[in-house]
Amino acid sequence: MSQAVPPPPRREYLEFLSAYDPGIAALALAVRALVLAKAPGAIELLYDAYNAVSAGYSFTGRPSDAFVHVAAYAHWVNLGFNRGADLDDPDGILQGSGRQVRHIRIAEPADLRKPAVRSFVRAAIARARRPEGKVAPAGTSVVRAIYPKRRRPK
Repeated sequence: MSQAVPPPPRREYLEFLSAYDPGIAALALAVRALVLAKAPGAIELLYDAYNAVSAGYSFTGRPSDAFVHVAAYAHWVNLGFNRGADLDDPDGILQGSGRQVRHIRIAEPADLRKPAVRSFVRAAIARARRPEGKVAPAGTSVVRAIYPKRRRPK
């Protein structure tokens, strides 16, 4: 089965990521590409937040319906699962102890080749809420928030 080619990132997303080491920015873009290849109809919700640049993915365009998020930090990227506590994880791969969100830390490109990473992305997509009415066109990318104060590299 062939994978969809994700749309290029918005200029703003690239600008947000420019605060990071080029290796971390490239890693965030690689995680983004993996998510959008598996969920080509997802709407991308971008945040230039206080301590991370993040992108949430939802089929409805509503942040509360996001099923996966990608957050860039100074030394790694988190691939987060918004309802990760509901995902089967018999090997204890998912990190986090909150009521819902779990994540996998992606520290190098090789981490993306681990079968469990793709398996969790597929599982999150399968559980994602689908639109019931009019939503933004599939593949849309929206800047949702730019925080005035930031605690990040540079």
